[in-house]
Amino acid sequence: MSSLLLLILLFAATAIGATDLKTVSYVDIPRFMGDWYVIAIIPNFVEKNAYNSIESYQLNEDGSIATTYTFRKGSPDGKQIVMHPKGKIHDTTTNAEWRMRVFWPFWAKYLIIDLADDYRYTAIGVPNRKWLWIMSRTPQMTDADYARVISGLEAQGYDIRKIKKIPQVW
Repeated sequence: MSSLLLLILLFAATAIGATDLKTVSYVDIPRFMGDWYVIAIIPNFVEKNAYNSIESYQLNEDGSIATTYTFRKGSPDGKQIVMHPKGKIHDTTTNAEWRMRVFWPFWAKYLIIDLADDYRYTAIGVPNRKWLWIMSRTPQMTDADYARVISGLEAQGYDIRKIKKIPQVW
């Protein structure tokens, strides 16, 4: 099976599955926009061996979210990979449930399941718990913040043994 087809099937599967992940109660979208350093993930084959991952969000005038996901493959000096998924807010009451389209025509559920009060870190999950991104406004998270996020993820049913840190080597 080709890598592209496999990725499309994996991505499409994120729209299926359990829906019992609890999102945060509210996301201030303008405050959420900007750069987020990806601290840890549940790896998929695209992000495997990623370094210096950054997810950037920009709110468009039409309410959609321009997204840029950038990382280096294999080392801090490895080949730069840049992706431009399209985002849209699905639940406009909480702003915590989005849809992301990496590959047309599939829109995946993108759930903001943890967010620091001061927006210094967040965790994004998908209903089937196969993908996860822990992100911070800085390249490093404190051990206390990371432990708090991991504890919350475990409480939401994530297998925390699958979570791998992304080296942030600047």
